[in-house]
Amino acid sequence: MFVGTQLGMILSTLDGTIVATALPTIARDLGHESQRSWVITAYLLGMVATMPLYGKLGDLYGRKRMYLVAMTIFTTGSVLCGTAGSLGQLIAFRALQGVGAGGIGPLAMAIVADIVPARQLGRWLGYQGALFAVASLIGPFTGGFFVDHLSWRWAFYVNLPLAAAAMFIVATRLRVPYEKVVHAIDYAGSALLTAALAAIVVLAAIGGRSVSWSSLAVIGLGIAIVLLLLAFVLRERRAPEPVLPLRILSTRVVRVAGLINLTSGALFAAGIYFIPVFLQQVADVSATTSGLLLAPFMFTTACATLVAGRRVERTGLYRVWPIVGSVIATVGVALLSQLGLATPAWVAAAFGAVLGTGIGFIMQTSLLALQNSVEYRDLGVATSTALLGRTLGATLGTALCSAVLQSGLPALGVAGPAGYADAIPSVYLATVPIALATIVLALRLPELRLRDHSRFDADTPEAIALQAAAETGLP
Repeated sequence: MFVGTQLGMILSTLDGTIVATALPTIARDLGHESQRSWVITAYLLGMVATMPLYGKLGDLYGRKRMYLVAMTIFTTGSVLCGTAGSLGQLIAFRALQGVGAGGIGPLAMAIVADIVPARQLGRWLGYQGALFAVASLIGPFTGGFFVDHLSWRWAFYVNLPLAAAAMFIVATRLRVPYEKVVHAIDYAGSALLTAALAAIVVLAAIGGRSVSWSSLAVIGLGIAIVLLLLAFVLRERRAPEPVLPLRILSTRVVRVAGLINLTSGALFAAGIYFIPVFLQQVADVSATTSGLLLAPFMFTTACATLVAGRRVERTGLYRVWPIVGSVIATVGVALLSQLGLATPAWVAAAFGAVLGTGIGFIMQTSLLALQNSVEYRDLGVATSTALLGRTLGATLGTALCSAVLQSGLPALGVAGPAGYADAIPSVYLATVPIALATIVLALRLPELRLRDHSRFDADTPEAIALQAAAETGLP
């Protein structure tokens, strides 16, 4: 079961890193290089727009069923991306692929949280974090191999055998009891939330880059976001079965852990995307060597996740890890802000390892705290909301860091190593307030007793209600 669900998560992670490596070649092949960033943005749009909806649909119709639906959409999008004949087609197909990816991560994590008691969940979330780190490392090398020896289209076709294996394992091995309920999908709320999230991603993609922050387009988009979010809140207050039940936000753990996922996502983006910029543009190492020097960041993220998960399982206490992690992450970005023209590449890699350690302590333990604090009926929505915050954090963090980097280069009139060496420290100085905010949030995270039972343990009321469904093997 765990292997099947995690294969899907590896797929969505691999896809992002492989495509990022192959993107320059794709743009040259299909033309319109100035629009190539939309290949990434379209994927993010599809993903963030559907994450909350998948969480609700999983709660209503069963997570196994919706996981298979998400995998089918993702695989179909992958096939279409591989056959794209123009950049416009590829962007559209990437959006479809993102619609599938929006369900894979939240549903996989919610399935594990259904089956594993919260006291043991940290260890399993640690395994997930390790797999994520490994996939993030493999992706750039795989993408480079496809571009050099096969075709960029294999960056998408490679998803097919892995997806088939994941779907077969989940379909045949996963037995998650499912209680049939009367459904009332909040279509209006879903539409409002989707529109608001799409507008946020577009604003992050164009603001300060292709369009000035002071332009009427950006200002209008910002106003639209505020109005859409207000309309969404009003709708959720009246909806009989809201797509995002506002009652879960009444719990302080959910609010604080959700914000921690937002800020940690931004810190993660600052590490994974901008350490390679320094290594390639300032330290003048190759793309392959840059991938190797990024390994300490990813490795320490994975190891810290595993260590924290094991300790949470042993002690039953989780609050200390986001606090310690946010302090370490703050030290990490402060060190990275000291990078300069004379800084050796290995020093940058070591600073990245400090940041990765902090992020590893933060991410999965904050998700565990959130999952443990909600009722099982809201587990899918709560998980997808936390991961949505993490994804939005990464998106907004990337936009912020890119804007700071670009604003530094033109001011110097230089795009060579010296220019980047002066501009990149500003990128990490801009993330210091985010790291400090994470410390404040972590200090406000309540410590709740971790559940010692899973959703389907025989002596829980919910398990008794689901016993008949479990015997039928329904998803």
